[in-house]
Amino acid sequence: MDSGWHDGWQATRTRLEDYFDRTAFDAWAALTSDAPVSKIRATVRAGRDAMRATLLDWLPADLSGKRLLDAGCGTGALAVEAARRGAEVVAIDVSPQLISIACERAPRDVHGRVQFLSGDMLDPRLGRFDHIVSMDVLIHYHSDQIAAAIANLAARTGASIAFTYAPGTPLLRTARAVGQFFPRADRAPGIIPVGRGELHAGVGKLAGVRLGREARVARGFYISQAQEVLVG
Repeated sequence: MDSGWHDGWQATRTRLEDYFDRTAFDAWAALTSDAPVSKIRATVRAGRDAMRATLLDWLPADLSGKRLLDAGCGTGALAVEAARRGAEVVAIDVSPQLISIACERAPRDVHGRVQFLSGDMLDPRLGRFDHIVSMDVLIHYHSDQIAAAIANLAARTGASIAFTYAPGTPLLRTARAVGQFFPRADRAPGIIPVGRGELHAGVGKLAGVRLGREARVARGFYISQAQEVLVG
């Protein structure tokens, strides 16, 4: 990664940390729980549940002996399910407060199999992994930044990367962000719509990877596109 790309990545990381830890922590804590939420947020919750299920379906049913990175784990729901399949999971998020919730919510049956950390998902000190999953993190980045992030992750991945991006639908291109539909006080940092062809061109040219499955989840105000990248 060149220094300019890295500076842009870090600037967005800082905005995301501020959003999740200060601006909308309570709203996201409720959204990722079973607590009652507004009709708008209920569609986002349903969409996130469906997307998580999709990404988990793309992983092997038996992850015993495999190491998995949940890159942008939030409150840890995907990490817990991967650990229940036998994976050794490193779950990292930019938000220390979301990580604190993840630790509190982690059920006893996965204790010792999930390591929750706050930090940068691109940190090479995290080591190598068999699989990497990143749900609704790269939605905040342009296509060239997504490609750079995938290149970074692929260099230390043995089998697959599954991530989501914001598809360039008319709704998202007009609104610029799903967060536009939330109250201004807890609006998310900008979501950047990316065209499928543009994304495929950028990621598809990376050495040592090939594009795999893809799927779109649309539930009310939640729209996200999943993309699998096979490594090796």
